[in-house]
Amino acid sequence: MTATTTSPAPSADRSLASGGGTLAGTRTLIRFNLRRDRVRLPVWILALFVTTAATADKYRTLYADPADRASVVTTMESPAGLAMTGPRHYLDDYTFGSMTGHQMLGFTAVLVGLMSILIVTRHTRNEEETNRAELVRSTVVGRHAHLAAALSVAVLANLALALLLALGLGSMGIDSIDVGGSLLYGSAHAAVGIVFAAVAAVTAQITAHTRGASGMAMATIGLAYVLRAAGDSGGSDALSWLSPIGWVQRTYVYVDNRWWPLLLCLSLAVLSAGAGFVLSTRRDVGAGLRAARLGSPVASPFLTRPLGFALRLHRSTLAGFGAGVFLMGAMYGSILGSADDMLKNIDQLHEALEDIGGTTMAESFASMVMVVLAVVTAVYVVMAALRPRSEENAGRVEPLLATGLSRTRWAGSHLVVALAGGTLLLLLAGLGIGVAGAASAGDPGLFPKLVGASLAYAPALWVTVGVAAVLFGWLPRAASAAWAVPVYAFVVGYLGKLLRFPPWLNNLSPFGHVPQLPAAEMRWTPMAVLTLIAAALLWLGLEGFRRRDLETK
Repeated sequence: MTATTTSPAPSADRSLASGGGTLAGTRTLIRFNLRRDRVRLPVWILALFVTTAATADKYRTLYADPADRASVVTTMESPAGLAMTGPRHYLDDYTFGSMTGHQMLGFTAVLVGLMSILIVTRHTRNEEETNRAELVRSTVVGRHAHLAAALSVAVLANLALALLLALGLGSMGIDSIDVGGSLLYGSAHAAVGIVFAAVAAVTAQITAHTRGASGMAMATIGLAYVLRAAGDSGGSDALSWLSPIGWVQRTYVYVDNRWWPLLLCLSLAVLSAGAGFVLSTRRDVGAGLRAARLGSPVASPFLTRPLGFALRLHRSTLAGFGAGVFLMGAMYGSILGSADDMLKNIDQLHEALEDIGGTTMAESFASMVMVVLAVVTAVYVVMAALRPRSEENAGRVEPLLATGLSRTRWAGSHLVVALAGGTLLLLLAGLGIGVAGAASAGDPGLFPKLVGASLAYAPALWVTVGVAAVLFGWLPRAASAAWAVPVYAFVVGYLGKLLRFPPWLNNLSPFGHVPQLPAAEMRWTPMAVLTLIAAALLWLGLEGFRRRDLETK
């Protein structure tokens, strides 16, 4: 079928044609993508830099005495400590620089990978899924221009982060954090980010859906982290050398300053990006290499109802998060038995845990990490609560609401899945940390306490869903602001305890009002208040959606 389109203006046509061939229009798309991400990218880059710089400066304050750093080495030498940080070689001379490379590089590499993946899938697969790519390609734009532009923006973002880290850390005047090591530290972040951007270029060709492409690419980050952790904690480097995260950690930044492992990252990035370009020629625009399965000719009665249909849309994301939080809970639970030995020499953590309370170090530490599990679950509930906004933008809502389906029932079905799914994830996280924690501590009575502590965060999750619902209902263009809730909860609720933030900051988060079980006493009043607030926000959000016009892009 031939589409009739309006030709672009002559000046635009010359600009698009300047790239030539299959890459025609790449430069124009790069500028366009940078304009679209003019807020997202600076937020990502500045957040990563500020977190790293603040942590490095905090190390200088907390561990000014070499004896304090030596005590940390004793803690980190355990398999659990190495699995959560990095290879043992950093511990040979634990300066401020090696502390930063050892404890921060593996963690921030995961975040840089997430940033890179989201950049690529946003400007490739999402453009095809919303049919904008087909419209753009009807002009003088080469078939590889979208992918080339997306990868270029990801590379530029990673290089900007690398430059900021190199200049920022190198100018802080911290002993052992010099300019040369800082340049390598920043380059390591850029290298691992470019690797996962190239991986996303491949996954974007496999599936026809943005969520699927992002999910598969993020799964490679999880696999890379697990391989690195298993290799570092098991005494053998073989598994770590299978992971890009392991490669950048083996630059031994601020210790040996080895540059050559970055060549492995760049080689993998080139091969993966090349595979992405080749695979893109073997499919149609809007389609994926993986053929869609034929569905049943007859839908089940449950699928014909709003709630059943919403659950079908959310099931893959829910299953992925369920497996993730269960494993994450089990990982934290596995070190509860040795929490006292691991943390006995870290004064900052001891002070934070003393503020929490608890009869044992295991209970206090479990109360602290429960915040992390709850925040990860909050990421899911925000994604689920904002799914109606994605459906609205894609134009799939109008046909549904043209039938007898009411707005309240349609939007409410997605919110119910977010509420119930978030609660289920808390249960799975509680089971993971409960089973592993009770086994590692040798205390079966710890299991019900940990499961209950996890479920105690359910009202805070419901408030998070309510905030997203209000934004969707009344301020749909600002709906993405709902992400501020889990981000703020993590920064203030978890990092704030370690960095000694004022307590009133934690009170601004719904997660700050949850009793810190199992260390603290159960308090039902804040739980009831949070539940009532959540109910009010949900009603307000649905009422706003019922009153406003639909918006499509």
